[in-house]
Amino acid sequence: MLGGLKKEIVIMHPGPINRGVEIDSDVADGNQSIILQQVENGVAVRMAALYLLAGNKPGAQTN
Repeated sequence: MLGGLKKEIVIMHPGPINRGVEIDSDVADGNQSIILQQVENGVAVRMAALYLLAGNKPGAQTN
């Protein structure tokens, strides 16, 4: 179905995915999917936010 579209689209999902319920595995693993990159970047952003919320400053030395 996605191959028949006239314009290129990007498939996104913040994860975790319920394969076969929310999104088909063929779509999630397809060439147009950036789900894995989106999940990976989301982890880094959440880690940075928690670091700052814990009272640490960017560039500060931790021992």
